[in-house]
Amino acid sequence: MFVTARLAHLNALRAFEATARLGSYVRAANELAVTPAAVGQQVRMLEEHFGSALFERQGKKLVLTEAARAVLPDIKDAFDRLAQAANRLRETRGTDLLTVTLPPSFIGWLICRIETFNMAHPEVDLRLDPMDRLADLRRENIAVAIRYGTGRYPGLDATLLMADEVFPVCSPSLLTRMRKLREPDDLAHFQLIHDTTMESHTSFPTWTTWLKAAGARRVDAQRGLRVNSPIMALQAAIDGQGVALARSVTAADDLRERRIIRPFRFACATNYAYYLLYPTGLPLSQAATAFCRWLKNETEEVQKRQNSQPNR
Repeated sequence: MFVTARLAHLNALRAFEATARLGSYVRAANELAVTPAAVGQQVRMLEEHFGSALFERQGKKLVLTEAARAVLPDIKDAFDRLAQAANRLRETRGTDLLTVTLPPSFIGWLICRIETFNMAHPEVDLRLDPMDRLADLRRENIAVAIRYGTGRYPGLDATLLMADEVFPVCSPSLLTRMRKLREPDDLAHFQLIHDTTMESHTSFPTWTTWLKAAGARRVDAQRGLRVNSPIMALQAAIDGQGVALARSVTAADDLRERRIIRPFRFACATNYAYYLLYPTGLPLSQAATAFCRWLKNETEEVQKRQNSQPNR
């Protein structure tokens, strides 16, 4: 009976185990490549299924309940055994392990599309390693990297994947509950959501940049909610907490699914883009070559679709 329940709620158990181990929904979401809201929803579903609370809030901290502490070792052990079994299967079928490091802001975009690569190349086992720092690919035995930057990476070949721009986004429901957004100065009546991850890069557009370029004169660009993640900024906008200044690549799928909308057409260009990197002069493995070819085809198709759409 327990085995059936465990398998039926495997994703929820993963969310619980990661949250318990890392101590927060945000860190668990980064590891699992989902949003914090999704992790919280999975944990609540598990609590409802078993009729027992798993966490208690003490200030900003999540603390395990007595019931959760009792079962956590068994759950950790179960996932360790699953990992060991997967490794044994990999060894028996001679798969190629390919490690790709990428920024957390790109993981959501990639995960939504990675199934097509897995189906085309079942012989390749991908290991996605989200990190913001630029790893030493040769020393750390990483075949391929995806990075957000200006394209200057000494010792690495850099292929442009997707250019980026920034513009305001918000939940469609926000505009039904509050004042209308007809012109940029109307943003004075809404909370601004700031993604602070690029604050040290003075050339990167901020709310101050966008408001000035858009001709707004009555909006305080410094006020509002600040978060150190473009994913969290988007999630806050999706949840109706205000208007976020979003990156076009990060926001693309949420815009397509109408979880967010663009209240204004004006966008600020950036000097930053997503690049595919690999060591200069080092031959790529068959697995790495297949992944690079697939990724470039995917990004080219996305760009073609975006260019064919009329401006909103």
